[in-house]
Amino acid sequence: MTEPAIPQTPATDGSRLRRARAALARLWSHPRLRWPKRVVAALAGCLVLSLLAAGIALRLNYAGDPEPGTRTRGRDAVWLGHAWVDGRNGDAELATLARRIRGTGIRDLYVHTGPLRHDGTLPAKLYPRAGWLLKAVRRELPGVRVQAWLGDVLATEGPTGLRLTDPRSRVQVVRSARQVLDAGFDGVHFDLEPLHSGDRDYLTLLDDLHTLTRARRAPLSVAAHQIDPLPALHSVADFFTGHPKWWSQAFFGQVARRVDQIAVMSYDTSTPLESLYGGYVAQQTALALEATPPGTDLLMGLPGYHTNNLGRHAWAETVPAAVRGTRLGLSREDRTRKRFGVALYVDFAATDADWSAYRTDWGAPAKD
Repeated sequence: MTEPAIPQTPATDGSRLRRARAALARLWSHPRLRWPKRVVAALAGCLVLSLLAAGIALRLNYAGDPEPGTRTRGRDAVWLGHAWVDGRNGDAELATLARRIRGTGIRDLYVHTGPLRHDGTLPAKLYPRAGWLLKAVRRELPGVRVQAWLGDVLATEGPTGLRLTDPRSRVQVVRSARQVLDAGFDGVHFDLEPLHSGDRDYLTLLDDLHTLTRARRAPLSVAAHQIDPLPALHSVADFFTGHPKWWSQAFFGQVARRVDQIAVMSYDTSTPLESLYGGYVAQQTALALEATPPGTDLLMGLPGYHTNNLGRHAWAETVPAAVRGTRLGLSREDRTRKRFGVALYVDFAATDADWSAYRTDWGAPAKD
């Protein structure tokens, strides 16, 4: 029979805590830890200095004034939610959308028509009201194109999802693109995530898709990851987190050469201040302009949504900051480029203030 446990009194607990602290202090001050501590301190100092330098660089990117003429070229777009093709939205919602779009540079609507199944197929039951939408847009917004926005989670960072390594899945994705073009959509817009830099199977898929869309005289567009703000940063992120996040500039260019439009998802940046976010967008715009061929439309994303989490701060990532950053990047890299625009994400979360900022700061006819 064991003896009953003796209850610990506060005094006993306090003395144990003091002894533990003393032992840790002796361990920390041990001579053998002198150099390891110095290395840790040096690494911490380098990290702080690197973050400070990056912040200063981004803030400087946001300085100055955009050049005259860096406004809409009439090649802008907006991502629209699934409610437009499943019956939840009707004539009243379309009237509101048309009022917001008229007089701006928006030419393309990316309407969520998927998601694709993990085998690449697309159930037609997902978009029963597509016919109504296509007719209504052509009536109310002549000249505006409606593209089917198709996407899925890729099995690049988890056990489930669409596998581009499987040729059968890629064939089914092409068939799904043909399916929505047969339904009357003007083009196809793909958003497949997370898509790692250098994915050769994705490039093969784009080649096959472009063969289809070119034959149908329909635009092929894609949503693109951001470009490495520092050389090979995607490789560093992959090593430490398994989530590369960015694309190399070279891979971005390989994608851009295979499509008619490429829209940069220039949000979810974790930047804590509006000026830093705007500077980041200016940098991304310049990097994307360097990599995108003259024959491809380049669009920079505008954050028309307001969630807050570790990857995004709504007070920093604003439509005005994104527009100003876009104009600054365009001013510095290729002010006269015609095949350029912005894309607002997303209609069901964008506020009147977001639409107003787009129209006033970018979407209105140039007055410079």
